[in-house]
Amino acid sequence: MEGINKKRNKRMKFINYLPLMLIVGVVILSSKAVAQINPLGAMYFQNQYLGNAAYAGIDSGINISMGLRQQLSRIPGGPRNQATTGEYRFGRVGLGLNFYNEKAGLISSTRTVATYAYHLPLGAENQQLHLGLSMGFLNERIDDFEVVGTAGDASVGMLNQRQTYIDGDFGMAYTANRLTIQGALPNMKSFFAQDDRGAVNRATFFTAVSYMVRLGQGQDAVGIEPKLSYRGIDGLDNILDLGSNVTFAGNQVNIFGMYHSTGSTTFGFGLNYRHRLSIQGIYTTETSAIRGNTNGNFEINLKARVW
Repeated sequence: MEGINKKRNKRMKFINYLPLMLIVGVVILSSKAVAQINPLGAMYFQNQYLGNAAYAGIDSGINISMGLRQQLSRIPGGPRNQATTGEYRFGRVGLGLNFYNEKAGLISSTRTVATYAYHLPLGAENQQLHLGLSMGFLNERIDDFEVVGTAGDASVGMLNQRQTYIDGDFGMAYTANRLTIQGALPNMKSFFAQDDRGAVNRATFFTAVSYMVRLGQGQDAVGIEPKLSYRGIDGLDNILDLGSNVTFAGNQVNIFGMYHSTGSTTFGFGLNYRHRLSIQGIYTTETSAIRGNTNGNFEINLKARVW
């Protein structure tokens, strides 16, 4: 009888833990899906290093960027994303550091990578070939203090005991005075090893092409840069992004918009003070599939050239 009671108690404990395990699983899947389907809007124009390692140090000097995105719905534990990047270029070499943190519900995911990039001049019209490789770590944890339930839950402990996930990215780009063509392979470990950790809705590739058109001269000049990108998401249809960035007032003001084939839209407005300090606000509507449950998210980005 004693053995039967022990088995029954274990079974009851598993049943008690099952709702929490299901909630944790749903939060992990949904937070990763949103992050990959709607990446930070700054990656399209203001800070392209976020999406392509080849852009590390593409501009001269030291450039530091910080971004914060918060879902506007008043839902406890709503997704929040933070990104900080630093870049430095000397000669043809660019060095970068990319720190990204995402928190959704109980799950906190932190990714830190260091980047080496090489910028090779090709000829006239400022033609260059850029190659970049990032290597770093991904760490996922559950905040024990925010768990509402049985203290010392085994499912929480199992997730927090997982080893740090080693990851990397590869990117390349061709740039000229007007034309830019780029491609990137994020999550390289999952791409080559088919690792199932973090494989749900992971980004598989990123490609983009843009062309700059300038109208007028001097402070009255207007720059228009249409851009087309094509992104791969594992387990979902590939995503097409189409939009344009417009700069005026001596490149001190910009507005941009991007339409995504998921049915969402991204809008941004930015100010650039003497090409040393810029601030940009970005709003992204949710995809058409979940628009009835949330009202999109707002993102703010700061970029400073300190030297």
